[in-house]
Amino acid sequence: MAGSRAKTRESIQRKGLATMQTITGKTFDEERALYGADGLMVKSCRFDGPADGESAFKEGRDVSVEDCFFNLRYPFWHDEGLIITGSEMTKLCRAALWYSHDIAISDTKLHGIKALRECGNVRMRGCDIISPEFGWSVRGIEMEDCTVQSEYFMMRSDRLAFRNVRMKGKYSFQYISDSVLEGCAFDTKDAFWHAKNVTVRNSVVKGEYLAWYSENVTFENCKIIGTQPLCYCKNLKLIRCEMIDTDLCFERSEVEATVTTPVVSIKNPLSGHIYVPEVGALIQDMGGAKGEVILDRQLCASHDDKPRCAHCA
Repeated sequence: MAGSRAKTRESIQRKGLATMQTITGKTFDEERALYGADGLMVKSCRFDGPADGESAFKEGRDVSVEDCFFNLRYPFWHDEGLIITGSEMTKLCRAALWYSHDIAISDTKLHGIKALRECGNVRMRGCDIISPEFGWSVRGIEMEDCTVQSEYFMMRSDRLAFRNVRMKGKYSFQYISDSVLEGCAFDTKDAFWHAKNVTVRNSVVKGEYLAWYSENVTFENCKIIGTQPLCYCKNLKLIRCEMIDTDLCFERSEVEATVTTPVVSIKNPLSGHIYVPEVGALIQDMGGAKGEVILDRQLCASHDDKPRCAHCA
């Protein structure tokens, strides 16, 4: 994705100042105001007004947008090579970016529903996202230093590379694949359902029913908070994770886990090994559930060269 981002910038630069048109300080409200633009820089413009026109930049190529305001629908559809910087897309700017590729967005507000869908090779940094159903069926996205409020966030997308993303909402990351998320904080229910080939590192994941029906998902050095996490999983791995207020964990899951905090309860792990300093209740009432729970009080996360805690004393 880094290569595609560089390609986007190089393509725009190749247009050259002599041939690239620049528009500054204008207001557009007509339908398809800049349709089919090729090699265009737009600065400090507003897309708003009584004509209420849609699809301002549809079918564009090598377009750079800076410090612009978008209050109309569908501005970036079927575009190739976009750079969007320091701009605002309001709640009325619905479905802003669809079917577009090679996109770099920075320091921008995306506040309309379904702001990103079926795009590829996307890079986002320093953005504020308030957008239900954001990021469906995206093929390759880097996101860094962003805040998100959304429902059904990133549904059925692949090749996510997230760093320092703060997300709040419901039903996030369902059916994603081939992704790595690091240093993030997610406050969300039903996250990572049916996810496949995903690694989450050094992150906080808060919310009930985490990662049910997932496959080849790894949580490494994470804090997991909430009821009934990690059930019906295949090839689940936890590497030195904390589990807080977690009950009925690992039901019918194939799991290898090292947990560094006491767990409220574990129910019928299907196979594998769960190392934990303490478990309040171990429920084994299903035939064929052969997962082992192994108490190892040396794992307690609270030690860290401090005196042993009460339950490990």
